[in-house]
Amino acid sequence: MADFILEIGIEEMPARFVPRLGEDIKTIFNNLLNQHLIDFSKISAFATPRRLSVFVADIALDQRKVEEEVSGPPARIAYDADGKPTKACQGFAKSQGITLEDIYIIKTDKGDYLGAKKSIGGSATVAILPEICVTAIKKLSFPKKMKWGSLDFAFARPLRWLLCLCGEQVIDFELAGLTAGRQTYGHRVMGAGPWNISSASDYFNVIEQNCSVNISPEERGKLVRSEGNKLAAELSGAVVWKESLLEEVSNLVELPMPIIGNFDKSFLELPKEVLLTSMESHQKCFGIEKSDGNLLPHFLCTLNLIPKDMDLVRKGWEKVLKARLEDARFFWAKDLGTELNFWLEKLEHVVFLGPLGTMGDKSRRLESLAALIAGKVDPDLQTEMARAGRLAKADLVSEMVNEFDKLQGLMGGIYALKKGEEDVVCKAISEQYLPAGPESPVPSTIGGSILSITDKADTLVGCFGLNKIPTGANDAYALRRAALGIIRMILEFKLSVDILEIFDMAYDGYSKDIKWKLDKAEILEKLGEFVSNRLRAYFTGVGYETRVVDAALGAGIRDVNALKARVEALSEFAKKEEFEQSVLTFKRASNIIRKQGSEAGITLTGGYEVEKLIEPQEKALATKLDDTAARFEELWENDDFTKLIGIIDELRPFVDDFFDNVMVISDDESLKINRLNLLKALVDRLSRLADFSALQV
Repeated sequence: MADFILEIGIEEMPARFVPRLGEDIKTIFNNLLNQHLIDFSKISAFATPRRLSVFVADIALDQRKVEEEVSGPPARIAYDADGKPTKACQGFAKSQGITLEDIYIIKTDKGDYLGAKKSIGGSATVAILPEICVTAIKKLSFPKKMKWGSLDFAFARPLRWLLCLCGEQVIDFELAGLTAGRQTYGHRVMGAGPWNISSASDYFNVIEQNCSVNISPEERGKLVRSEGNKLAAELSGAVVWKESLLEEVSNLVELPMPIIGNFDKSFLELPKEVLLTSMESHQKCFGIEKSDGNLLPHFLCTLNLIPKDMDLVRKGWEKVLKARLEDARFFWAKDLGTELNFWLEKLEHVVFLGPLGTMGDKSRRLESLAALIAGKVDPDLQTEMARAGRLAKADLVSEMVNEFDKLQGLMGGIYALKKGEEDVVCKAISEQYLPAGPESPVPSTIGGSILSITDKADTLVGCFGLNKIPTGANDAYALRRAALGIIRMILEFKLSVDILEIFDMAYDGYSKDIKWKLDKAEILEKLGEFVSNRLRAYFTGVGYETRVVDAALGAGIRDVNALKARVEALSEFAKKEEFEQSVLTFKRASNIIRKQGSEAGITLTGGYEVEKLIEPQEKALATKLDDTAARFEELWENDDFTKLIGIIDELRPFVDDFFDNVMVISDDESLKINRLNLLKALVDRLSRLADFSALQV
């Protein structure tokens, strides 16, 4: 046994490339070692902007030996009439590296074939590792690759060195004009090197002590967080941590050194969102806040070295941030002096999406649609939501959002409040882009949800009308995210809306002059399918069985909250012992209706005449259907799907008796139609709960 280390030295990579690299090379190396029958106890990987390392503990010095049976050509062509081996037999032996005496006959259903036992493995690990290393490096993928010099090799950034050791032995291979050796390079300032590594087990000590490098992204992140918290606590404050930024900062440095910087208190007149965005986006810094949530005139930045003169470095950071904050203060003052109507006028000259007109057109559509949706949800909000819709996009032409596009919506809400708009309007504007993703929170107010649904529905209808429908992984306009956002908001606020009606109203809000690529019916049909798929992804994503979700979807998607209740009730029903038999019973009824009704060209209404039924079992089923009808409707009005599913348990024995004792397809045409209509009434009622044909058992 020995330890193994491979380190790939790289020109500084973008921070966004780093997080996946460690996991990727770990997975790739693990698979390659297993494929080559090389045992080991543990594999670890590490990544920094300048190096990618994979460490294998207790790697076996030789491959495992494995014996496997191989088959060859048919026996009938392997030997001649005298029983001597033919060229086919000799070729098989040669190709497998065995003697003729090692060959035997394998009897199969297709006849007799040559067979032999073959041993594989047993080679020295050091002889195989060069191929594994080259393959692993070439298998790494990146968002973008580049070539350099005259080399025909692509990687995220140019390779600068290769270190590869198994125990004390160098694993010699060449790649990208480099030869692997035992040298590594450290931090550019704190321990440049080169440094020799005597053995793989010494790698970590040299990297930490001589190179001054922290190779673990997780450890770098923990260090920044813990030191940052200590520094902020000394100021009686707390760091405003943003997890995505912390990950980015951790992957920008090899030797993290958090320090506190300061800025003039006068900048605190700017909104907190502006200050944080300026710090985070441009300077990769974190704000410091008091216990009441207001910011302190300090910030946390992360150096990539331990400076000789800390004050000098701090002043440099402060100088750069001050320039950024001065710009923000200028934008703030200019925007506050601008009337909302001026911005609304400028929207008339900003294109929304090709044939769909300008952002001014969109804002008028949002004004109308938001009022309509509010009328369905909370009529008292109609006036405010109309105003919020009209002002929703005004901040897109503000100076601040032009500089910090991440603040769109947020600044709109702040500016609206400063210019005298009602609180509910301002809050809705500020929350209109939520949720921004599957993990992003939904708006905190019903007004924010109404405006967000309005905006997303308008975009969905417009894009589908232009046939810009997502295919595969392609979703340029984030329409899947928009549909999922609408679903989440309806569920979160339990909004009593018809999701397909919202799209219908959104379509009607568009100008009649738009040259659509699809007609209205096709747009709404495709949107219905699209939303159904998003609902399926949502419910299966939170743990419900696919068959249960599909069955619930088959009963309709218009009322999303009712759909959720059906999914929950069906999920509980599926856990019962009688579930499978119930499904088979009702699927049988559904199949009969389909085959004897629509497929046979017979129109069934579900209207049956009890007095024309003959057998006691069909009369009992009809009586039970009648007896449970009123209760079913009452439970339906209250969306009590658990009790509605319970009615299935009541009906099933009567349906089973019906099928056991009644011949549906009677020679008497009138009786047959009456019996089919009885089943149609049953199926129509149950299909409001689920599509039982989707419940495969």
